[in-house]
Amino acid sequence: MLHIYATAIDVVRRLVPVIRSIERRDRDLARQLRRAAASVVLNISEGSGSSGGTRTERYRNALGSARETTACLDCATAFGYVSALDDELLDALDRVRATLAKVAAR
Repeated sequence: MLHIYATAIDVVRRLVPVIRSIERRDRDLARQLRRAAASVVLNISEGSGSSGGTRTERYRNALGSARETTACLDCATAFGYVSALDDELLDALDRVRATLAKVAAR
């Protein structure tokens, strides 16, 4: 299992109050964010149990979902659904994206 899995789980945990805040204003965006964040974790786990091209593809899927998670947060901020996001949350999400970009490029 990639060590970044624990960080991805931490990101999901930190997103819970953000998702709840967004949900009060935009249920669709909150649902999209929830699904994207969960997809990161699920694809990391699936990739860790795979080999060869399948492993790389799962990590690429996780990276795409991590980017989608970031885009959802950007939209929520732009719409004014949330004000400032926690810097530690954003840093952790950035670490997840960076690690997945490295392993997906192999």
